[in-house]
Amino acid sequence: MFHLIFALPWAYVVARTLMPLPWADGIKLAIALVLLVGSQSHLWSRLSSGSVFSPEFPRPFIILLNWLFGGIALLAVFQIALDAVRLVAWLVGIGGAAPWVEARYAIAGMAFVLAAIGVWQAIGVPRLLKVSIAIRNLPEAFDGYTLVHLTDLHISRLFPASWTRAVVEAANRLEPDLILITGDVIDGSVENRRAGVEALRGLSARDGVWLSPGNHEYLSGYDAWMAHLASLGVRVLANAHAVIQRGDDALVIAGLTDPSARGVGKPLPDLGKALDGAPSGAPIILLDHEPGQAREAAERGVALQLSGHTHGGMIVGLDRLVARGNGGFVSGCYAVGDMALYVNNGTGIWPGFALRLGKPSELTLITLHRAIG
Repeated sequence: MFHLIFALPWAYVVARTLMPLPWADGIKLAIALVLLVGSQSHLWSRLSSGSVFSPEFPRPFIILLNWLFGGIALLAVFQIALDAVRLVAWLVGIGGAAPWVEARYAIAGMAFVLAAIGVWQAIGVPRLLKVSIAIRNLPEAFDGYTLVHLTDLHISRLFPASWTRAVVEAANRLEPDLILITGDVIDGSVENRRAGVEALRGLSARDGVWLSPGNHEYLSGYDAWMAHLASLGVRVLANAHAVIQRGDDALVIAGLTDPSARGVGKPLPDLGKALDGAPSGAPIILLDHEPGQAREAAERGVALQLSGHTHGGMIVGLDRLVARGNGGFVSGCYAVGDMALYVNNGTGIWPGFALRLGKPSELTLITLHRAIG
């Protein structure tokens, strides 16, 4: 059923865009078959690895599949819009019965050009984004404290070891006080991703590298991955916290598990447990892969929540739909009561839909300041 659903846009594009074109039937059949291959990219991933989340093909082929899949998706949307316009034109009697061949060429060209741009923007080393966040009860010792926020790296065949090394080098150049990772580090097993993640060993920050798990860790072998990431020097916060000291002043870093833990019998997110024993009065930075429960965190006195998961919505317009599934939060800074929420667009992206248009990936440098007033 999953793969049939993704065949529907292909069928619509073939029927409404390709078939009316004045081309030989053999050419149209060949193009339809190529597009069918692209529409079933998740099926090929499942056949390659047993999972739609971890394609084990050469990187150029994964890029090609994403371009085809993205082009089909965009063209289906454009064709629906064109059909709506033609219907209106037919109703008012101004040429709606014409085949509009030129318009079909135009939307097809636009869809696949935009898909190529979107894939290119999705797979590169992310841009540096600098953000300042004011925290009301931040101790003076932590005024100007810097965090590098990474999330959704999705290290895979699409984001290989060379990409990871470039991200690590970019993060280290910032010389941050702390590096925080909010899940979805990988797609695939430890065996398949061992070389790809090795560069994470090089991440360096004065107060360490800390991680909360995302849903893809649970899909890829949670226990094995938590152990392996810990061996690389990444400290895992799963319903737990750590305290950063500057003399007598303290900053609490807490991390939650992900709701997808339910599917593999692991502990669900438990904010109470994560904060149990935290020093009273110290500001809390919470790592929670998904932003949807930010209001609960705000009610519990969290000063700053860092999240990912949404990939910023990936495409302008689609981000509104993604926001609806994540409590209204999708990209950037939000004030949630007295708490600041920052939702990162993602350092990488899931290789099953690697497309970004107007929602670029990011490597985020966050500077903390004391709120005035």
